[in-house]
Amino acid sequence: MNKYISTAVALFASVGLSYGQATISPAKPQNQKIIVMGATIHTGDGTVIPNGYLTLEKGKITGIGDASTVKPNTTGARLIDASGKQVYPGFIAPVTNLGLAEIESVKATLDEREIGDNNAHIRAIIAYNTDSKVPPTLRSNGVLMAQITPAGGGYISGSSGVVQLDAWNWEDAALKTEDAMHITWPAIPRGRGGFGGRGGAAAGDPNERVNNAIAELNTFFTQAKTYSQNSHDVTNARLAAMKGLFNGTKKLFIAANTQKDIVAAVNFAKGFGITPVIVGGAEARFITDFLKANNVIVVVNQPHALPGSIDEDVNLPYKNASILSNAGVTVALSIDGFWQQRNLPFMAGTASAWGMSKEDALKTITLNTAKALGMDNTIGSLAIGKDATFIISAGDALDMISNKVEEAFIQGRSINLDNLHKQLDKKFSDKYGVK
Repeated sequence: MNKYISTAVALFASVGLSYGQATISPAKPQNQKIIVMGATIHTGDGTVIPNGYLTLEKGKITGIGDASTVKPNTTGARLIDASGKQVYPGFIAPVTNLGLAEIESVKATLDEREIGDNNAHIRAIIAYNTDSKVPPTLRSNGVLMAQITPAGGGYISGSSGVVQLDAWNWEDAALKTEDAMHITWPAIPRGRGGFGGRGGAAAGDPNERVNNAIAELNTFFTQAKTYSQNSHDVTNARLAAMKGLFNGTKKLFIAANTQKDIVAAVNFAKGFGITPVIVGGAEARFITDFLKANNVIVVVNQPHALPGSIDEDVNLPYKNASILSNAGVTVALSIDGFWQQRNLPFMAGTASAWGMSKEDALKTITLNTAKALGMDNTIGSLAIGKDATFIISAGDALDMISNKVEEAFIQGRSINLDNLHKQLDKKFSDKYGVK
């Protein structure tokens, strides 16, 4: 037994040593005025400034406009000549287990879900690992913020938190510790496994199981709303975690895909005075008028996927976001997994190639996502008073070929864009003489 323990310890030690990024540390707070001049600025709200300037001080944007008509005061400032380059708001990855998982084959590195059907009291952000090797690979492609979300083990997964991806610990990373409660709407599974993301087929009538689960949700929400309106000597953690839903400080994200389930989920939330955000929305295109009438934002899953059924257009995943957007529904884009989050801007690029304008596609990973998170007053677009979180790219950041992020700022801090992938590329390029 000791031999096996020693072997395991040695294995993990070697993995840790080869997996290091010890030279990459969070940037210090901005201590000097910075002016970016001459770039094409994509503000994130649909506006493009061909020859723009951007000024930032103490982590906030203090000026933005046409560089040909306004010349900012450069005294004591760091001046960045960005002529011929593109400036974008930092991209935001919603509904991700980033920082909650590291090595999928090693259970000890997975901290994304809890057992049980009702985990309303769970806060995903406190498990967020800022030492993960993944965030630096995202920053290099312009993804600077993420919604750290618990996975659905039952029908209530818990609360997500929004982080910026250059931090010492989760408290340092947090932009909002609890932005949304996440629910998987009870539904009859299309294939094997039970509803709510649970594996294994349960005995009994599936319709009855779904109806019972919805009844449980209704009872719990009713109790939570009553609880939120009264004071208590003893705290009920699950009920207390729901309070933000009823006073407007927390969003409700509901994972639902069929049009029937989406309508049921929206009406359920409306019954408690809540406007939900729908996650997935595979059949949302059939009920766009309903979604618009109820001001529902839809977080569409990645365009690089197969259709949901053999009867659907093979290109539907590519077009889904544009169909919803062109119908007037506010759309944000998400992508599965944590390593894959680096490809988020290219998902938006795909959407722009299949029916959306480039600026509308940009909104799906910037301003629209910020609206879904309830944080569009501070992030998601470039405007005076908002966080100075943005990237400077040599080319089109939504294009896999031309995306080349040369500098990135999070709240005015110029961050380190090195990462494990770049280090390995350099290591073996040097070895084999690749230029």
